[in-house]
Amino acid sequence: MVSVVIPALNESRRIASVVELAKNSTLVNEVVVIDDGSVDETAELASRAGARVVTSSLLGKGASMADGLRATTGEIVVYLDGDLSGLDPDLVDRLCEPIQTGRASFVKGKFSRDAGRVTMLTARPLLSVFFPELAEFAQPLGGIIAARRTLLEQLRFETDYGVDLGLLIDAHRLGAAIEEVDIGHLEHESQSLEALGRMAKQVVRVLLQRAALHDRLAIDQVKEVEEIERHSRSEFSTVIGSLGQVAQLALFDMDGTLLRGRFVVELGRRTGREAELAPWLDNPCVSARKRTRAIAEVLRGIPREIFEKVAAEIPLTEGAVSTVIGLRKLGYRVGIVTDSYWIASEIVRRRVFADFSVANLLRFRQGICTGEVTIPPVFEHQRGCHQHELCKLNAALHIQESLGIPPERMLAVGDGQNDICMLRAAQHSFAFEPKSEIVRQAAKASLFGDLSSLLDGLRMVPAGV
Repeated sequence: MVSVVIPALNESRRIASVVELAKNSTLVNEVVVIDDGSVDETAELASRAGARVVTSSLLGKGASMADGLRATTGEIVVYLDGDLSGLDPDLVDRLCEPIQTGRASFVKGKFSRDAGRVTMLTARPLLSVFFPELAEFAQPLGGIIAARRTLLEQLRFETDYGVDLGLLIDAHRLGAAIEEVDIGHLEHESQSLEALGRMAKQVVRVLLQRAALHDRLAIDQVKEVEEIERHSRSEFSTVIGSLGQVAQLALFDMDGTLLRGRFVVELGRRTGREAELAPWLDNPCVSARKRTRAIAEVLRGIPREIFEKVAAEIPLTEGAVSTVIGLRKLGYRVGIVTDSYWIASEIVRRRVFADFSVANLLRFRQGICTGEVTIPPVFEHQRGCHQHELCKLNAALHIQESLGIPPERMLAVGDGQNDICMLRAAQHSFAFEPKSEIVRQAAKASLFGDLSSLLDGLRMVPAGV
């Protein structure tokens, strides 16, 4: 009923254990190792473990997989890699279950691993552009596959490393039901950078071939690469992971603190949307989530270039640059936490030389705002603010915990109502030209005129406090 095919090239270290695992499944009626011209004992060890060994007709993983299909008879064909370790005993059964029950005709093994650089840096970003419906597959290049023979016989087997991606795209385009199955943590033999480079080129070639074949190779899709890369840089894990070791943390509000004015108000003024924005700005009767989404909808249709121009031209608060640089000289990592948009906060961050920013992510398609917005999960926290649905305090707690910084080493600066919780929680907090008395009371000190007076205030704090 089930045939297991194992393409192998010089896999003497692990081939026997992979064969033995396949043979332990009661579903399996044959195990075939396709030897790709090994010069070690791969063939002998595979045969001794109980596999039938067939010499590949052509060098290359894809050719071996095609040979395996021709050399077997099972209704379901399972492909395993010959260099795997840490395999669960029921691996084959778990791969076959969606096919046996009729949920799928093509199954990809999903697993955690310590490598996967070609997947993360090449395959998934390009899939997001040309085949976005497949971009969420965790291991599009994974060679652990189960499929109905009748489907595989309709697919094109590339001869090289691009074969797994090609099979996935082809199966999808034929309308096959595809499922990913979590098979735990696996280890592969690590490849050299040179080898990974060759693999990446093969993957790119196959993907572009398929994109051209299915009328996906268009300039509009190429332009989406920039948007995908922007989204990747905005992810919290990426932001925090880039900081390295951090001893002290300083968090700034953007609008009214680092900026003389409010980004979205200035954007509305320049695009003639002030009247549409007015009902949503600072409306206490509307939840933060609803307000954020409503404002994003008002901004629909505005070109990205205008967002960037406003963010680059809106005046900075006096002393903003010298304050951020001064804090960094004192050993602080400086971040911007704002309920505005990342497209603006990143430009402001670069203007003031801050280390990172956390903000809502607006969506753009072909350089035009879609009106869709993603609110980062860091604005929510189980042990954080219980007063607000979304809160900068929650973002601050996530940052603190991710960096391992105690509260006494955090500084916060803000000016408005939505900064109060963050100001209260910080050991050192400053209200810059506070908008209300309650904001002033929430901070340890107030600043007026020049933001750099903050540095003087810090110097007055006793060491270790």
